[in-house]
Amino acid sequence: MSQQSSSMWGGRFSEATDAFVAAFTASVNFDKRLYRHDIMGSIAHATMLAKVGVLTPAERDLIVNGLTQIQTEIEAGTFEWRVDLEDVHMNIEHRLTDRIGIAGKKLHTGRSRNDQVATDVRLYLRDEIDAIRAELKRLLVGLVELAEKEHDTIMPGFTHLQTAQPVTFGHHLLAWFENLKRDDERLVDLRKRVNRMPLGSAALAGTTYPIDRAYTAELLGFDAVCENSLDAVSDRDFAIEFCAASALIMMHLSRFSEELVLWASAQFQFVNLPDRFCTGSSIMPQKKNPDVPELVRGKSGRVFGHLMSLLTLMKGQPLAYNKDNQEDKEPLFDAIDTVMGSLRAFADMVPAIEPKRDNMREAARRGFATATDLADYLVKKGVAFRDAHEIVGKAVGYGVQTGKDLAQMSLDELRQFSDTISNDVFDVLTLEGSVNARNHIGGTAPAQVKAACARARQRIDAI
Repeated sequence: MSQQSSSMWGGRFSEATDAFVAAFTASVNFDKRLYRHDIMGSIAHATMLAKVGVLTPAERDLIVNGLTQIQTEIEAGTFEWRVDLEDVHMNIEHRLTDRIGIAGKKLHTGRSRNDQVATDVRLYLRDEIDAIRAELKRLLVGLVELAEKEHDTIMPGFTHLQTAQPVTFGHHLLAWFENLKRDDERLVDLRKRVNRMPLGSAALAGTTYPIDRAYTAELLGFDAVCENSLDAVSDRDFAIEFCAASALIMMHLSRFSEELVLWASAQFQFVNLPDRFCTGSSIMPQKKNPDVPELVRGKSGRVFGHLMSLLTLMKGQPLAYNKDNQEDKEPLFDAIDTVMGSLRAFADMVPAIEPKRDNMREAARRGFATATDLADYLVKKGVAFRDAHEIVGKAVGYGVQTGKDLAQMSLDELRQFSDTISNDVFDVLTLEGSVNARNHIGGTAPAQVKAACARARQRIDAI
């Protein structure tokens, strides 16, 4: 005979669930993190049931007080979580009945675990989105503060990881600000869809009790109720959408990480990352490894995987609730934890980045970064752009042969490629001349970077 396990729903069963099956199907080991939101939802549900006359005020008070005491037990670490009770909901309800007796058995009137868990997850995710946005805001502030300090620090801009044109370090940092600001906007938008209440949908068809869903939603701070009971209990779009937004956040942080790893290397030496964000080698004493950005870059794959897990989980399910949906929580919870940890690490690290300005400038000086400026100069003198492109290409070829950058060539050397060139060419061939010439909104001119920082601060204040 196999071991048997009992439950709170076994009235129609002739034998208890096999102990292994009970453990295999249980979710309490991971969904117990929902305890606070489960209790919050139950208190609101009991309050509503008393309002419509399904519970007496005395029963409501017993339930509310009992649930409050259970929350205290959980947070004190004295609550006994039982796998045979399957999940966070049944563990709390069982303990409530132990504490207050028959009134505890009345709490579940007019609801199902189907709408209960959907409500709990939405309440939990709503709070986590707010916490993630707070970390994201901290990172955005750090980026803007560093960009302001480095508004005129010249560095090479890259395409194909090849020197393209000079930019300012502040301008580059503001590119990351824009990436992450869009991520915040996505979180704001998806939170609206998260903040709709499934409670009252019961198992799938609603309930025969005279419930007041609008009142419960008001108690729980939901913006609206889910309109259709079948959809409400089986919808996990909100979790998928959160993982999609999280995947974009992690993709942006991964790209940022890749640049920091490159910039901190001996080959680039653009930045120094403080020791507290790095580790050493067990065998090579000279090593200083940029572990924080490397780990964030690696952790992006976890979140991408969670998005695919949830999409795959939902794609074959008929309406309404199915046990498959128990598998939504671990990917969602890990995505939350990973994004939160990554943002916290970056929010701590970014303000501490130390740019090596001289190295950045020297790198910008190499690689003919002002070639486009010379072409633009010729066009403004009346040369067709394609002809200007060819002229500058020949000048660059000469520079490769002689080991001279364009700004290092004499006027006579430059004029051998076009007699249109005159002494004023050096105003555009310098690094400062190049970045200052891009003096428009979105450009890399130091004055524009400072103005962009001011606008960015106003946008952060609106978060």
